[in-house]
Amino acid sequence: MQQEINYAGLGLKIKEIRQSRGMTQDRLAELVGCNTSHISNIENNHTKVSLNVLLAIANVLDTSIDYLLSEQYENSALALDNEIMRALTGFDNERKEKILKIIEIL
Repeated sequence: MQQEINYAGLGLKIKEIRQSRGMTQDRLAELVGCNTSHISNIENNHTKVSLNVLLAIANVLDTSIDYLLSEQYENSALALDNEIMRALTGFDNERKEKILKIIEIL
């Protein structure tokens, strides 16, 4: 069964992550190598994002295509698990232990 990509949901996810990183559309467009209106059109579902641009966006936002599309998977837990692991990369063991304690509390 072929499933259509929810480009509106994808655009919102890109916008959410971009804003959480404190990045403007102008800056994202500059780093991706496209114009600001293209980023706006992607985020507002006025155009479909190409795979090349989606990959560039994921790299600039330090996330994965997997995570950007995670809400569209039947099993989104795997993508979320991978994003959590990506977020922990570079943390020292002390910080990871603190995060683990927080997770256990939740």
